[in-house]
Amino acid sequence: MMSGDGLLVRVKLQKARLDADEVQTLCELAETFGNGMIDITSRANLQIRGVSDGTYPNLLDRLIAKGLVDADPEKEAGRRVTVQPFWRAGDLTDRLATALEHMVLPDLPDKMGIVIDTGPERLLSTVSGDFRLETDAAGNLILRAAGALAGRPISENDAPEALADLIAWFLATSGAHAGRMVRHLRQTALPPEWQTRLPRHEADRPDPGPAYGAHLYGVPFGQTDAAALRALMTTSKASHLRVTPWRMLFLEDARLVDVPGFFSTPNPLLGVAACPGAPACAQATVDTRDLARSLAGRTRGRLHVSGCDKGCALRTPAATTLVGRDGRFDLVQDGTPADTPTKRGLTQAEVLELFC
Repeated sequence: MMSGDGLLVRVKLQKARLDADEVQTLCELAETFGNGMIDITSRANLQIRGVSDGTYPNLLDRLIAKGLVDADPEKEAGRRVTVQPFWRAGDLTDRLATALEHMVLPDLPDKMGIVIDTGPERLLSTVSGDFRLETDAAGNLILRAAGALAGRPISENDAPEALADLIAWFLATSGAHAGRMVRHLRQTALPPEWQTRLPRHEADRPDPGPAYGAHLYGVPFGQTDAAALRALMTTSKASHLRVTPWRMLFLEDARLVDVPGFFSTPNPLLGVAACPGAPACAQATVDTRDLARSLAGRTRGRLHVSGCDKGCALRTPAATTLVGRDGRFDLVQDGTPADTPTKRGLTQAEVLELFC
């Protein structure tokens, strides 16, 4: 995928987890073949930034050699599973993820995904996914189509077959034309048998700090550099790293440490979306992240600072959106960068005066 600072190379993690050696390898590859920056995606994967057409083939070879990317393009494309990151070895989430790793999926639209949210708490309801394995209030397993309020009770052993059946229904009813399950269900009725059991109540995601017997570290804007990530792993002596969909890293067997570029206590930056902006992105005409840091915690609701009207950092509406245009900012309230602004042509100083 091309971005303003070069190619983005996504590394889809198995069960959202890497061991310490794999993290070190990823950092080395990001520095050698990219610009050293690493993104955390909203589906709990990692992206190496700043890769050129010339360095991409060697990077891909190294990723395959290290087992971080599948050599079979079809199998790599089939890595579509997002798991709740706090699973324990041998629990339901772990077992389901293992079962689905070996499942051969049919050709689906690129952005479609599977979510396994079967831990003691339901935490992934806001994470993008089309086929959702969850539990009901009694802890029984259900499979739910995204966009439907309820799902279908299934057994653990039947999960792969039930998932295949739901995918087959989606494709047979021309769901591929819609591209996503939610859009498809707006125009096509889901059979009643797929809507008989409600999922358990959604819980709040944890904040940075001690959690689930380990430590969570927030990553501002969901982006770190390889040197900082290497320092975090080395200083904390973590055995494994798990990536969450919430711009946080979960470190196993780690000491709680203070490393620049991460925060281990609640911080308003965790709720701020901002793309790299200028000069990192050629599409942007404004610096975004310095302004976002200054405004964190000072605006109403979710804040999104976008370098241009594409809105790459956040696809959904935000309470406050600032959009770069010709070196200044437009203000959009309760919308996206593509919506009509309420104020236009603000300087950075005028934006700060407005909110601070």
